[in-house]
Amino acid sequence: MGKRLKELNPALQNFIENQKMFFVGTARSQGNVNISLKGMDTFRVIDTKKIVWLNLTGSGNETTAHLQENNRMTIMFCSFEKMPLILRLYGNAKIYHENDKEYKKFSSLFEDYVGARQIIEMDINLVQTSCGYAVPFMEFKEERSQLNDLDIKIGRDGVKKYWKEKNTKSIDGYEI
Repeated sequence: MGKRLKELNPALQNFIENQKMFFVGTARSQGNVNISLKGMDTFRVIDTKKIVWLNLTGSGNETTAHLQENNRMTIMFCSFEKMPLILRLYGNAKIYHENDKEYKKFSSLFEDYVGARQIIEMDINLVQTSCGYAVPFMEFKEERSQLNDLDIKIGRDGVKKYWKEKNTKSIDGYEI
């Protein structure tokens, strides 16, 4: 049965640390709801009520476009191995860019990715678990290297050029 909690407990923190991917949901007051799948080693639990994650370069930048207007965010983890579990974290988020002092504070928690775009900090106001009985079993094989390989190949200047060309407008036309 599902449970609602005010904060993360040690078992849920351990569960998060063992996940290879997570989903991020955001929305503005108008336009499309966005759900982004995130991977690699880009998520950290700061304490029972706060998390941060490193947002890497992607084909879009919807999370940022949404958080500029509406700071609500949901993060979801699913267990595809062992015991079934779906974990959702609900809260309010802030975006930090490489020149922000908070970015510098949290960036040391992560590998130095060439394509690091932002760090998102979320204050958790609700933790919800549900059974996950319908989630299929899947095995983790390995991380994909294409994103990081491409970013390394084009370098930080090339990544920033890509952002200007591809990441300045949301799919709904909002400026980022």
